[in-house]
Amino acid sequence: MKRKKSTARAIKVASLLLGVGAIAPGAAVAQAQASDQWRWTAIIYGYFPKISGSSSFPTGTVANISVDPSNYLHNLEFAFMGALAAEKGPWNLFTDVVYADVKGSKSQTRDFSLGNFPIPVGVTADASLKVTSTLWTLAGGYRFVATPQGQLDLFGGARYLSMKQTLSYNISADIGPIVGPLRQGSPNVSFHNWDAIVGAKGRVRLGDSREWFIPYYADVGTGQSKYTYQVYGGLGYSFSWGELIGVWRYIDYKFDDNAGTTLKLNGPAVGVALHW
Repeated sequence: MKRKKSTARAIKVASLLLGVGAIAPGAAVAQAQASDQWRWTAIIYGYFPKISGSSSFPTGTVANISVDPSNYLHNLEFAFMGALAAEKGPWNLFTDVVYADVKGSKSQTRDFSLGNFPIPVGVTADASLKVTSTLWTLAGGYRFVATPQGQLDLFGGARYLSMKQTLSYNISADIGPIVGPLRQGSPNVSFHNWDAIVGAKGRVRLGDSREWFIPYYADVGTGQSKYTYQVYGGLGYSFSWGELIGVWRYIDYKFDDNAGTTLKLNGPAVGVALHW
């Protein structure tokens, strides 16, 4: 059974927010010259991607997803996105945590399908999907390039993705093999994936004053996932107290399971960085 839109909303935010892990640390460090003192950066941001992918429940229910931000934001029950970075000399550490809790529901809908079985006239379904997700990135790097024109860090670390989806449904009549007690249920599926990642991040400064800059980030990894990668690039502006940053980010997950579960997030992210 394909619960496209309901499932879409949830699995997305879950991940979607997930991907946020790379924007903060990569764009937040503004100082190009090495220092013997610890320097800290905190960032608050939002990520608003189009989410697409697929997920398979133990009952055989398959959900194919393609959802825009306008379709899932009003179902967001709670979310937190924040990051912290520290650097001393050419060495730096960064961590990022993204948490999202999303729930969507529909009553008496005909917007669903069951394999190749047509939906008879008059048959409807009540359905709800709840998705809770956490994305945590932790990495350390070394600054190989530090000039007034820009900087380049190479890093390595790990990314953790936890996502739980619960799909509750009740179909008003028998359809094909879905008869009797099978017309209602509440299956769930969970992912708890650790992946090692390596990548590069930095920025290119623009103009004589170098207040404008182009942040960039790329990583690739594998482990419990078959593969994962993310990239972003955009534009930022430096103030005396911190920075404003806007980027376009793409995140891709292919899970190492027989169902071929995938997750993709593609869209804008904006953030405010504070230094001390």
